[in-house]
Amino acid sequence: MRVPSITSVENAIRIYYEHIELYNKDIVELFGKLSSATIVKLKSEAYNVMVRDSIPSWNATAVNTRAAYLAWGLDINDLESRYEKLKQLF
Repeated sequence: MRVPSITSVENAIRIYYEHIELYNKDIVELFGKLSSATIVKLKSEAYNVMVRDSIPSWNATAVNTRAAYLAWGLDINDLESRYEKLKQLF
């Protein structure tokens, strides 16, 4: 599945550290306006990683943040490095 672009690097880092699990509103905040079908597909990819890595789910309507970022190809270390570089440039 094609993963949408994040709204901002700063936003992606903040969401990663603020939320243990991501709900639909968090996913919309991360990627911007999305269709319900796209949100379901994104969450499905995250659920697959949760199952693979034996990560428990605390809420049936949410996905684990770490698993979601892994599933969606969002490397938090890379995002933090990019954000630090951006802060130096501006």
